[in-house]
Amino acid sequence: MRTWKSQSIARSGGFTLIELLTVIAVVAILAGLLIPAVNRVRVTARQTVCASNMRQIGLALHMFANDHNGRLPNIAHGVPSDQSWIYTLMPYLDDTHSIRVSPSDPLYHEKLNHETATSYKFNDLVFMQQTDPFGQPIGAAPRLDRFRNPSQVVLAFTGREQPPGSFFSATNDHIHGTTWNAWPRVFSDIQPNLHRSGESNEDRTNGSTNYLFADGSVANFRASEVKALVEEGINLADPENQWRAKLR
Repeated sequence: MRTWKSQSIARSGGFTLIELLTVIAVVAILAGLLIPAVNRVRVTARQTVCASNMRQIGLALHMFANDHNGRLPNIAHGVPSDQSWIYTLMPYLDDTHSIRVSPSDPLYHEKLNHETATSYKFNDLVFMQQTDPFGQPIGAAPRLDRFRNPSQVVLAFTGREQPPGSFFSATNDHIHGTTWNAWPRVFSDIQPNLHRSGESNEDRTNGSTNYLFADGSVANFRASEVKALVEEGINLADPENQWRAKLR
């Protein structure tokens, strides 16, 4: 009787191999269900902050235009880099240095530590002053109030992800929309799948990104849907293209 009791006590103090394997299997299943959900929440949270950044930039653009008779700020194309919007919008933003970088940017911390780095690129087809063959400005300066349907005109995109060790410059503050005649040309300039779980796929379609429009609104579109529009011959940067309405 004494021997049986001591064996029973010893047996009740631990787990059998089958019990341990069962617990490990349950934990693995729960982790497999939980981790993707946590990643989705993280992506959504960062996308929301990024959208808020763009809305604040949009508000700053409108305030700048109000103070300059409708004129838009410069992009660093044909003007000194210190005249880039990165600098000229500073007085209109509470905290420029946190707003100019998206939390989804892989180089978030590096860009925060460099005053000319940004995750956002302005639309050169909207902001660039026309010039003559000698580089002199011609025609009217770019204005915010010239658009018939501002809710369809993109002012800013999220810029292409840069590899570690990249050179940061205020001259990288805009896109080159005249070249956007094919999907690879688009994602060589912007990051259409900035908000995603995991690494980017080859054609940059496994995610979405935010777009700032001339009415101050921000919309998020999946890269796969945007790619389909580009393959139809639509230039996302052209102010005359009403492509946003097709994705509603």
